[in-house]
Amino acid sequence: MVLCPECETDLDIEEDEVDEGEIVSCPECGTDFEVVTTTPLELNRVEEEEEEEEAEEAEDGDYS
Repeated sequence: MVLCPECETDLDIEEDEVDEGEIVSCPECGTDFEVVTTTPLELNRVEEEEEEEEAEEAEDGDYS
Protein backbone atom coordinates (compact mmCIF):
# COMPACT_ATOMS: atom_id res chain seq x y z
CA MET A 1 0.00 0.00 0.00
CA VAL A 2 1.28 3.47 -0.89
CA LEU A 3 -0.11 6.96 -0.45
CA CYS A 4 -0.36 9.47 -3.28
CA PRO A 5 2.51 11.95 -2.84
CA GLU A 6 0.19 14.77 -3.95
CA CYS A 7 -3.05 14.25 -2.03
CA GLU A 8 -2.16 11.37 0.34
CA THR A 9 -5.01 9.16 -0.90
CA ASP A 10 -4.39 5.41 -0.53
CA LEU A 11 -3.52 4.23 -4.03
CA ASP A 12 -4.19 0.57 -3.19
CA ILE A 13 -1.27 -0.65 -5.34
CA GLU A 14 0.50 -3.84 -4.36
CA GLU A 15 4.25 -4.16 -4.99
CA ASP A 16 3.77 -7.42 -6.90
CA GLU A 17 1.10 -5.91 -9.19
CA VAL A 18 3.33 -3.25 -10.84
CA ASP A 19 6.69 -3.12 -12.61
CA GLU A 20 9.43 -0.49 -12.51
CA GLY A 21 8.79 2.16 -15.17
CA GLU A 22 5.03 1.58 -15.17
CA ILE A 23 2.77 4.65 -14.99
CA VAL A 24 0.00 4.72 -12.37
CA SER A 25 -2.59 7.42 -11.74
CA CYS A 26 -4.20 8.61 -8.54
CA PRO A 27 -7.97 8.18 -8.81
CA GLU A 28 -8.53 11.12 -6.46
CA CYS A 29 -6.34 13.93 -7.87
CA GLY A 30 -5.54 12.45 -11.31
CA THR A 31 -1.77 12.90 -11.00
CA ASP A 32 0.36 10.40 -12.95
CA PHE A 33 3.33 8.69 -11.31
CA GLU A 34 6.09 6.45 -12.59
CA VAL A 35 6.99 3.42 -10.49
CA VAL A 36 10.66 3.96 -9.57
CA THR A 37 11.11 0.87 -7.40
CA THR A 38 8.78 -1.92 -6.40
CA THR A 39 10.42 -2.97 -3.11
CA PRO A 40 9.70 -0.67 -1.42
CA LEU A 41 7.13 0.85 -3.75
CA GLU A 42 8.36 4.31 -4.72
CA LEU A 43 6.69 6.75 -7.11
CA ASN A 44 7.89 9.84 -9.02
CA ARG A 45 5.52 12.40 -10.45
CA VAL A 46 5.59 12.16 -14.26
CA GLU A 47 4.68 15.78 -14.98
CA GLU A 48 7.82 17.18 -13.34
CA GLU A 49 9.98 16.45 -16.40
CA GLU A 50 7.41 17.92 -18.79
CA GLU A 51 7.08 21.10 -16.71
CA GLU A 52 10.88 21.51 -16.60
CA GLU A 53 11.12 21.11 -20.39
CA GLU A 54 8.36 23.68 -20.91
CA ALA A 55 10.12 26.12 -18.56
CA GLU A 56 13.40 25.67 -20.46
CA GLU A 57 11.66 26.26 -23.78
CA ALA A 58 10.07 29.43 -22.43
CA GLU A 59 13.45 30.66 -21.19
CA ASP A 60 15.05 29.95 -24.57
CA GLY A 61 12.36 32.02 -26.25
CA ASP A 62 13.12 35.04 -24.04
CA TYR A 63 16.53 35.55 -25.67
CA SER A 64 15.28 36.12 -29.21
